[in-house]
Amino acid sequence: MTTDLGGKVETARPQMWKFFVLSAIGIVMFFVPITIGERSTIPLDHIVSWLRETVPAALPWYALLLIAAGAAYPWVSGTWRRNRTTTVFSVLRVVGLVVGVMLVLEVGPAWLFEDDMGPFLLNSLVVPVGLLVPIGAVFLAMLVGYGLMEFVGVMVRPIMVPLFRTPGRSAIDAVASFVGSYSLALLITNRVYLEGKYNRREAMVIATGFSTVSATFMIVVAKALDLMGHWTLYFWSTLVITFLVTAISVRIWPLSREPEEYAEGATPQPETDPEGSRLATAWQEARATVAADPGIGRTVLANLKDGLLMAMAILPSILSVGLIGLVLAKYTPVFDWLGYLFYPVTWALQIPEPMLVAKAAALGVSEMFLPAALVAGSAMSVKFVVAVVCVSQVIFFSAMVPSLLGTQLPISIPKLLVIWFVRVVLSLVLAIPLALWLF
Repeated sequence: MTTDLGGKVETARPQMWKFFVLSAIGIVMFFVPITIGERSTIPLDHIVSWLRETVPAALPWYALLLIAAGAAYPWVSGTWRRNRTTTVFSVLRVVGLVVGVMLVLEVGPAWLFEDDMGPFLLNSLVVPVGLLVPIGAVFLAMLVGYGLMEFVGVMVRPIMVPLFRTPGRSAIDAVASFVGSYSLALLITNRVYLEGKYNRREAMVIATGFSTVSATFMIVVAKALDLMGHWTLYFWSTLVITFLVTAISVRIWPLSREPEEYAEGATPQPETDPEGSRLATAWQEARATVAADPGIGRTVLANLKDGLLMAMAILPSILSVGLIGLVLAKYTPVFDWLGYLFYPVTWALQIPEPMLVAKAAALGVSEMFLPAALVAGSAMSVKFVVAVVCVSQVIFFSAMVPSLLGTQLPISIPKLLVIWFVRVVLSLVLAIPLALWLF
């Protein structure tokens, strides 16, 4: 920004208080657990919980409104014609709307209203995600819009590039998923990809390698499997294994062959190594980002719009794709058959009940909580392995895949399934020896 004073052109200084104050607010909202009552979690999750407790009767109707808008959007905007995958999921959004209407109005077959079917999808996934994504988008503006991502990116580039072959700024995504939510991490990834700061390969690595369930969801799994007595061990083991799997998977097909092209219409902004002091370069990058800010109000509104559009895309897909996965898991032998894909690994590594672990590993692709229910009565080593794998697999169709399809990333379902298979095999190979040694 420049001002003309008496014929002299002066460059206005960026308002760097935004970098410190607004970035700090973003950090606190996403990354700093606080205890309210007996519950310790990030402030963003506290806000969502407070809303769920304050207006519980209104939330299913709010979710249904988003679902209806999301089901109509591809047909009204014409985006359903983009490609075959988009067409299929546009139809599935309509199916999700039908399921949503049935659940909210409590009309439909008895099997739909069993606790582990429709009510689970609506109350445990649709309503929380429908609140978390739009509200999170507001604070996301503060986290990534005022230089923090650029500053951190320059500083941690020596770690992220050799390990994961992604820009330093992707560290924010990695932390956001574990502390916040995969849906918020995907929102960050999509935003940065559209800005030209990630290319296609980098965005796909980040989306499928870092955007796993949060620590909050991990607590639910740990409680279900009596692992809370080993919580610290479980959390850090899962974090390390998840990122090790990502570091390996980026070097093999299909992620290694993703093209390094940028989003259509985006101006490429790849990271470069600083010529001088890394700290000075990081500060200059942050200053440039703050200087380009169009205003806090505009930035927040743009992010809120993105969050609402993403929630509209995710929610109907959760109800359709998620329900299909749960039905297949409960009423068909599909996942018993898929279990044979992983049985050679579980048998060779001599985990107790190898076929059960293999089936649980396969079951995770439909919904990440289901494997925990399958092995609840098994040995501690079995429970530990399944608890780690259901997180480190990252990809599951009840919510993560619909969230991914709610972005503008070029998604291929067959490639996603290959990535899922690779991640599960690598996770088993890393987790089983550790479990047998620990337990």
